[in-house]
Amino acid sequence: MPKTILVVDDEERIRALLQAYLTQEGFRVVQAANGELALPLVDQEHPDIILLDIMMPEMDGYEFLRLYSKTHNEPVILLTAKLEESDKLVGLELGADDYITKPFSLRELTARIRTVLRRVGKSLPATNLLEAGDVVMDRDAYLVTVHDKPVSLTRSEFDLLAALVTSRGRTLSRLQLLDFVQGVAFEGIERSIDGHIKNLRAKIEPDPRNPIYIETIYGVGYRLNPNRKAE
Repeated sequence: MPKTILVVDDEERIRALLQAYLTQEGFRVVQAANGELALPLVDQEHPDIILLDIMMPEMDGYEFLRLYSKTHNEPVILLTAKLEESDKLVGLELGADDYITKPFSLRELTARIRTVLRRVGKSLPATNLLEAGDVVMDRDAYLVTVHDKPVSLTRSEFDLLAALVTSRGRTLSRLQLLDFVQGVAFEGIERSIDGHIKNLRAKIEPDPRNPIYIETIYGVGYRLNPNRKAE
């Protein structure tokens, strides 16, 4: 049974990105746009850990923590754009277990989540292989095979391919793919993702000039054909 993460943040893009990335990492993810909406979800979804933004409308993270900590003790990691030490101390004094400052690396956030879950004695999600047609990925072993042949990828290429595999045929924009590779709120050049795709195709496609796995959706981005297999 995968562990459930409740993401509470008023930025829809961040919620969607965290849901996609953490689902890829083996977690079940539910989300809310502010503390007021999150409170009933706590009892409905029974999250194992909460990722909580501080600055939100309706009910901010501090007020949520005050109410939440009266009746619950599942761990909370603050997602904060505030840099002042006093703001972080307030959150920790209200019951938060850790904090991470925006913009943050998705890999660092995942590591923080796993560390907190281990600290509070909650088991982590079992490792599952990612599969889409000929493409098989083992995230823990950092191994990739395509058409039963091993492929050596850089970390960025591995993250990019994992994003495409877990999208299951859904088209991802260049900006979405940059977020997966670089982290939340990364201010990069969207077209730089084309270079990563070119390198990835050179390693996994039978004919990179006529790709059968990674398809270009012109004017939108890229998608991986989840059922395509080489002849």
